[in-house]
Amino acid sequence: MSEGAVRRRRRKPRDPTATMSLVAHLTELRNRIGKALLALLVGTVIAFWWYEHGLGEFIRAPYCNLDPELRYGGGDTECGLLITDVWGGVFIRLKVSMLAGAVLSAPLWLWQLWAFITPGLKRNEKRYGIAFVAVSSLLFVAGAVLAYVALSKGLELLLSLAGDGTIIALTAPDYIGFMISLLIAFGASFEIPLIAVALNLVGILSYDVLRRSRRWIFFLTIVFAAFVTPTQDPFTMLFMAGPMILLFEIAIQIARFVDRRRARREAAEHFHDLSDDDASPLDARPSTLDEPQGSTAAPTRG
Repeated sequence: MSEGAVRRRRRKPRDPTATMSLVAHLTELRNRIGKALLALLVGTVIAFWWYEHGLGEFIRAPYCNLDPELRYGGGDTECGLLITDVWGGVFIRLKVSMLAGAVLSAPLWLWQLWAFITPGLKRNEKRYGIAFVAVSSLLFVAGAVLAYVALSKGLELLLSLAGDGTIIALTAPDYIGFMISLLIAFGASFEIPLIAVALNLVGILSYDVLRRSRRWIFFLTIVFAAFVTPTQDPFTMLFMAGPMILLFEIAIQIARFVDRRRARREAAEHFHDLSDDDASPLDARPSTLDEPQGSTAAPTRG
């Protein structure tokens, strides 16, 4: 007997009902979390090495590109951030490396999340796994990039409000913490419209509900941006709320397309739940016969 046949014999038969016990679910969850943490660890190690090869300079760029009069020392000294304790530099580098590692490994840990959810979904819902991972990763990166662009303008506005006669010396923990919170806020907020699309795909949220709630969605988006943005300035708030409103409108139109397609498919599959031995129902009501066109009744002679 060949080795391949032995392996096929040892393989456990697949459960046709695809049921799992509680212990099996917990084991699956543990394995998925372990793989996600391993991907995060690898991404963090890569980012830790990258910090001295351009990542640190990339993080400091929004602050160093400001008007020298807004920075401590002006243009007389090299741009830098203050560290006031011994472990400050280590913690800053670890914090930046973990954030960058989470972004770099996002496709892997998002796939583990989706792989844990998909066994409970229908076959047609599993097809959206790759698209979900790809789109969610792109949206998070797009939000982080937009936050990085908005950071320079928002930072310049906030620092200029201090007025004359003040010396602004930002410490590394304050600046890095502020930047990380802004990047996470923008990246996570761009995922919310994708959640609406996912709920529509699984049949929980319909297009009619989204259409009727459009004004409230846009209003709550602006309120959400006002509370979430760390800078609390109108420029950064609008920089977040504008793209979110656009993404929500795209999500509403996607829901419209999905619901119309679902309605057509359900209309076409109206009799698919019948077995092969059952006859499809027929309309037994009598119908009127149409009179043939062009025919006229023959006149009767008296």
